[in-house]
Amino acid sequence: MRSFLIFLAASTALAGSVATAETPAASPVASVRGEAPQIGTFGFDVQGMDRAVRAGDNFYEYANGTWLKATPIPADKSNYGMFTVLDDLSRQRTQEILKAAEADPASKIGNAYASYLDEAAVEAKGLAPIKPWLAKIAALKDKKGYAALIAEADRNGIRGPVGAFIGQDDKQPEVYALTLVQRGLGMPDRDYYLSDDAKIVETRAAYLGHLEKMLTLAGGANAAARAKAVLDYETAIARVHWTRVDSRDATKTYNKMALAQLAKDAPGFDFATYFKGIGANIDSLIVAQPSAVKGIAARVASTPVAVLKDQLLLRSLDAYADYLPAAIAKENFAFNGTILSGTPEMEPRWKRAVTFVTNAMGEEVGKTYVEKYFPPETKAAADALVKNVIAAMGRRIDKLEWMSPETKVKAHAKLAAFTPKIGYPDKWRDYAGLAIDRGDLFGNALRSNQFEHDYAVAKLGKPIYRWEWGMTPMEINAYANFGMVELVFPAAILQPPFFDPHADPAINYGGIGAVIGHELSHHFDDQGAKFDGEGRLSDWWTPKDVANFQALTGQLGAQYDAYEPLPGMHVQGKLTMGENIADLAGLTLAHDAYIASLGGKEPPVIDGFTGDQRFYLGWAQVWRRNYREANLRQRLLTDPHSPSEQRSSVVRNLDPWYGAYDVKPDAKLYLSPEKRVRIW
Repeated sequence: MRSFLIFLAASTALAGSVATAETPAASPVASVRGEAPQIGTFGFDVQGMDRAVRAGDNFYEYANGTWLKATPIPADKSNYGMFTVLDDLSRQRTQEILKAAEADPASKIGNAYASYLDEAAVEAKGLAPIKPWLAKIAALKDKKGYAALIAEADRNGIRGPVGAFIGQDDKQPEVYALTLVQRGLGMPDRDYYLSDDAKIVETRAAYLGHLEKMLTLAGGANAAARAKAVLDYETAIARVHWTRVDSRDATKTYNKMALAQLAKDAPGFDFATYFKGIGANIDSLIVAQPSAVKGIAARVASTPVAVLKDQLLLRSLDAYADYLPAAIAKENFAFNGTILSGTPEMEPRWKRAVTFVTNAMGEEVGKTYVEKYFPPETKAAADALVKNVIAAMGRRIDKLEWMSPETKVKAHAKLAAFTPKIGYPDKWRDYAGLAIDRGDLFGNALRSNQFEHDYAVAKLGKPIYRWEWGMTPMEINAYANFGMVELVFPAAILQPPFFDPHADPAINYGGIGAVIGHELSHHFDDQGAKFDGEGRLSDWWTPKDVANFQALTGQLGAQYDAYEPLPGMHVQGKLTMGENIADLAGLTLAHDAYIASLGGKEPPVIDGFTGDQRFYLGWAQVWRRNYREANLRQRLLTDPHSPSEQRSSVVRNLDPWYGAYDVKPDAKLYLSPEKRVRIW
């Protein structure tokens, strides 16, 4: 996925729409009469509140406390909240579609689903399906053939020491380019290799044991020594990796160079052979992390070929564990699921089968999904919400004191350029070239990876696929794509608690309205603001504008740095900066849009709650989530999104929230007016 295609939530995702800044008046988005909302009497679960907590002390617990205490995390999940509730529903619906397709021998999605469910066939074949590939790895005698082997692995969906993806050239958004990125780690982040934190040290020891077990399952002697050598190699790579903070910087990661220059700067890895092997006929490319790529190439050159082969073998088993016998799948889950995320049990096989087919042929499944579960009136209502939020952004730009008049003109032009994508693609993917065999799960997975790889590489030299989506309609998420200047909302996110056409408008504006604002404002966050109205990475702000903006974002970063969700572990304000800006701006825009939609009328009081109170409850409700400790720890290290409580607590920066709940200076979340961060 494109580096600067921004999602709302890390393990789940989100995004939005278009209209011009000159939209004259807010379109009414009222509840549809005649039907009750799915949740509560007005779209909010009042029973899940904890009114013993003052809203000003902990708004997250005030709105969600009883739900949080009463809701266990299912055994097959690392966390549980509104995203996962909807994901379960989406997968149940998808299962129904696939079960019906399974009865048709000519259905590719039905055959793919059946192949995954046939666990007996997988066990009977053992490691036979992957043995030809493992034999190819074993046959490597020296490093001359390593780059070609890594290229083949890349096409097969297996990660090597570096990786490549095809996306828009950030400075030439009408052109596709290849970007080279750092890879080479088996754990989620460099900190897992380098940190002295006691929990991380325990995880590192468990990883070493996991590598040994996987090597043992694959056969061969000296598994313990070989595992240690792989860990040492990956630790050396981790030392040269860029941090996630640096890797999210659009300016730092745009380093265009000739292929010959890369070969000169990073000797030790045969890049020309690698690019030829993945099918990319290029003479220039973008290198995201040049010093890391140089360091990785040097470590490849200094590492014995036997260690390189073992690491590739391990990455291969990791990539295909779910399509191999239970012994491999369970050991892979024991580390990646239980140790890293704290999840006690694997998902039932049918759920994993749904995920497999969705990943392989998501838009083929999506056609039926939207026919069954995404009515036109939902799309129309979402369109109206999007227009109202975009109009609110236009009014916000006009009122900014820190932005110069000349930059405001350009900001309005960018706002007018947005393309909304709501529900599903206008043009569906064609999977005619993908061969699916009901009796060959491993082969189906392999061919699917190759099919997707070839589809991506074939974009080089072609016009930009502006119809393309980065998510399926079944996904509970949304995203902002800087290069396309677009907001994208899959069908599955447009349902309660995010959006319900029968709910009170305040709830919808606090839920999906704030999500729309979130994705819209990503295009103006600390990275999105670097892209102009044509999706081009450029300096279109004045230096003074940039300085003013950075002063405000610095205040926001410091606010989040102070949060400590786990003892000794704080939110990383710089890592989560873009998402925190988007939460703050998104909720601000949604509230403006909600007030405008009232047309000057006072909203009714419902069940004792004013309109503003309901609006903020709508925001807090979508972030209900319980975490396992290991999962939360991993998120604090790697996730560009803040945890749910901190996302909910962004309300402390918004003046209307104080009035809505009569929050006084003695409240724990209280910020004096001069300390409230106001960016957009």
